[in-house]
Formats: sequence, structure tokens, C-alpha cells
Amino acid sequence: MTMPHHALEITLTRPLAPAELRHATRVLPLAANHDTTRLMALVPAKTPGRAAHRLRRLLDTQLPIDVITTHYPDTSGQVLLNVALPPTTRTVLKAAAYRAGHSPERFVQVALHRALAQHASDEADRLDQEVRHLLTHTTAAHLLSAVGRALTQTTGVPQP
Repeated sequence: MTMPHHALEITLTRPLAPAELRHATRVLPLAANHDTTRLMALVPAKTPGRAAHRLRRLLDTQLPIDVITTHYPDTSGQVLLNVALPPTTRTVLKAAAYRAGHSPERFVQVALHRALAQHASDEADRLDQEVRHLLTHTTAAHLLSAVGRALTQTTGVPQP
């Protein structure tokens, strides 16, 4: 039986020097983005979690790794996030998770979901306020036309 490979993305804390990238690619084939702040790797492992753990173990001492994530969401639409925390932060996190009645992993997952939901709500409120402000100076038809033009113009800037 062949071992599945998992596509993982490595976000670095700083761009790599060419020599650092060459040295790391001797350990594991890697693909870098244009400014070497993100890398891609295919890692053989039974699960995405094991793949991320293996990748961190192989490269953590060689690269300034910030976060490792799975490149593709799982069947539930979730992306695995692998972050190495300092011992004091881990201790605080475990204590907070214990008080909340969760595992540290579940505690972080719940906190991230809440933060992302709050961010989405804040962004929607901000956009609603901006649109209301724009509508005080123009008609809905003109605003809609301007938004359509803005969305169809190619600026060369990647969209989130």
C-alpha cells in the first residue's frame, strides 16, 4: 500500500536567503513563492497532522517557520494549522483549555472560529457603513455601476 502525500504550505517569519533555500531543498523538495516567504511541500504520511509534524521535525531547525498549514481543506472544509508555541505560552494555553473544559487543540479551534466570525461581522458592518455614506452622495444605480466597473477592471493586484 502506498503512503498518501499531503500538500503543506509553510509560512516563514522572513524571506529566505538563496543558500538557506538550497540547503532546505536537500532535505525535502520545496517550491518557493516569488519572495521566499512561503514554501510548498508534498509530505508522505498517513494523516495531514502527521505530515505537518514530520515537516516541522525535518525543517524546524533549518528554516524560520511561522506556521504550517494544509494547502487543501479536508472534507469538512477545515484547514489544519500547525503552530509551534513557546513553553510558557503552551502552559498558559493548557491551563485556559482545562478551565474551559476543552483540549488545547479544541480551545484554540473555538477561539479562532470566534475571532474569524467577529472579524467577518466587523467587516460587514464597516462595509455597510461605507455604502450608506456613499449613497448619501449618489444614487444606488450609479453606485452599483461604479462597483461593477471596479470589480471587472484588472488591476494586477491579487484578490483575497
